[in-house]
Amino acid sequence: MFSSFKRLALLSLRNGLIAGVLGFSLLIALYYLGKHPFLFPIYFDFRLVLLSVFIVVTLKEFRDDYQEGILYFGQAMISSFLFTLVYALLTSLLIWLFCIAVPQFLNTYIETAMLQLKTISSDIIEQLGREAYDRNLNKLPATSGRDLAIDYFGKTFIISLFISIIISVILRKQSKTN
Repeated sequence: MFSSFKRLALLSLRNGLIAGVLGFSLLIALYYLGKHPFLFPIYFDFRLVLLSVFIVVTLKEFRDDYQEGILYFGQAMISSFLFTLVYALLTSLLIWLFCIAVPQFLNTYIETAMLQLKTISSDIIEQLGREAYDRNLNKLPATSGRDLAIDYFGKTFIISLFISIIISVILRKQSKTN
């Protein structure tokens, strides 16, 4: 049992580190291509594909190479959580460090986000609530690299939760004796 968990944790750690470096590289590539990665709608976020691919690869490797084709839902969710934790921690740390090293990354985000907020129609502002809109607009200039890193970390877990549940159900295989 312990060696099984150890393998699961090591696979999740390894793939989380690989995905974290790749994810950060994609963020930086988008930024230097002129598309700030923090301003994409969630349904266009590359994390949807990146997390899906790496979670599938991690779970399939664990199931097929170490578990003789058996993967329980709980194992899959634990593996997905560990993978996501490593990915989110690494990428968030790198984002924070990048904001320190390249202050223009944060400045571009703040300026572009403020422009986007100011172009929202008054009808939508009224639907959202004028007070909430004003609060967000006034809070935006005080955004820090730490805030971006925390935002990325939290959204990664939200995205991963839904992906993990779906993939865990699809990939689980139980022995025929159960």
